[in-house]
Amino acid sequence: MRMLTKICSVCLRSGILCQKCEEKVRLGEVSELDLKVARILSKIEEKYPILESVSLHKATEADDVLVIIVNKQDVQKLLSHGGKILRELSEKIGKKKVKVLANEDSPRRFLENLFAPASILTINTVWLPDGSMETKVLIPKKDARKLPLSIQTLKNIVKAIRGINLRVEFEDYKGRI
Repeated sequence: MRMLTKICSVCLRSGILCQKCEEKVRLGEVSELDLKVARILSKIEEKYPILESVSLHKATEADDVLVIIVNKQDVQKLLSHGGKILRELSEKIGKKKVKVLANEDSPRRFLENLFAPASILTINTVWLPDGSMETKVLIPKKDARKLPLSIQTLKNIVKAIRGINLRVEFEDYKGRI
């Protein structure tokens, strides 16, 4: 069994895209970054056989962070080997940090995974006067230091992956913002 991506394994190995895979790239179904990450992971698959059953859905960049979206059960596989897989991927892709997230249908679960280990109190939709909307995430003030990335980077990741404009606010211990 080989790592599962939207690009066939023959194209990943050869570096030359067949007509079907070329069409997926042309239509934007697969980005150049998706292709690059899939190729790197398929190359290091021999060294780390656990990657053979990983399903890569999407890869995106925000600031100096590479975000990889995989199936829920595959997150631990990429985090295994003492972080060696992510370190190798980070070096080859040229990013300081690699964040692995589960492919979640629920926006709340997606945000909880992204913000972990910080906890989220509430998530609300805010309608703005111009008719646009933002998603407001309320985090306990005590968890501000637990955020895995800067607030701006988190906002950029959410915008890139989900197309959501995010507003992050902190609540103090007394329940006030």
